[in-house]
Amino acid sequence: MIIYHLISITLAVMVDRIIGDPPHWPHPVRWMGSFIVMLEKRLNHGKHQKWKGIALLFVVALTVLAISLLISWGAYQLHPAAGILVEACLIATTIAQKDLGTAARRVYEPLASGDIEQARYQVSMIVGRDTEALEEEEITRATVETVAESIGDGITSPLFWALIGGAPLAILYRAVNTCDSMVGHKNERYQHFGWASAKFDDVLNWVPSRITSFLMMFTNRIPYLKRKEALKRWREDAKKHPSPNSGFFEAAVALFLGVQLGGINYYQGIKSERAHMGIRKRLLEKDDILHTIKIMQRAVLTFVIILWIGGGFLAAAGTWF
Repeated sequence: MIIYHLISITLAVMVDRIIGDPPHWPHPVRWMGSFIVMLEKRLNHGKHQKWKGIALLFVVALTVLAISLLISWGAYQLHPAAGILVEACLIATTIAQKDLGTAARRVYEPLASGDIEQARYQVSMIVGRDTEALEEEEITRATVETVAESIGDGITSPLFWALIGGAPLAILYRAVNTCDSMVGHKNERYQHFGWASAKFDDVLNWVPSRITSFLMMFTNRIPYLKRKEALKRWREDAKKHPSPNSGFFEAAVALFLGVQLGGINYYQGIKSERAHMGIRKRLLEKDDILHTIKIMQRAVLTFVIILWIGGGFLAAAGTWF
């Protein structure tokens, strides 16, 4: 089955790279979102909010896992080729390499033409911070940080779980991640209700985020630091991020670009200060958005190659023992 998963993963990455997520096509994540909204309205009130949040996560995860298992099992019962194709289509819905790159380019293009208002609008589509007063460097920083942080939970984490358990585990991962995106916020409404979603998302991202970012550190050159120094700085900077996983990606990209990420953001007018990451060799420029997209694409390619190496070894070990 591991070989089937690997073929499905490769096809899924190719499908996502070519097609992405057409806005008018049906999509499991949108269905998950509607399901989460319905449950949240029913559960997020009164006492025992933490337990109710656990219940929401459990119901959503169990539902999508059962459906995806049934679909995958039925396809493999018809023929292995049918199973691989169905799994590839399902896995493709859990990753967003093309859409992430497209969204970042939509910010870059108005910056390149000098349309700062349109750039502010486009970046507001992909970040939660206030964007109305951002200038070019801050718009660039917001975009670079978003692409960097999304390499893991938007692409390589679902691929990792797809290797372990095929499309069902990739879909399960995406369900948990969607719960975190929708209710895992540290505000008055979701602080307790979204606790389980946020924590479980961190757990599922822990291993793949470290594998991916470690690979990134060995497939991108940092000309102003020796390898040992770069790895030390990367680990130190990653710990400064509020997320136990996203910081590894943001710290790596900051070092690759020779810039500093982090700083002051505003959320609904409230000031939030993030620790700086990276070594400021120069100021951020709009072309760094394109450079970050290339870093993302190289990271995904490297990760898929490593999955084939690791998966092939596991498949061979299974035949030996």
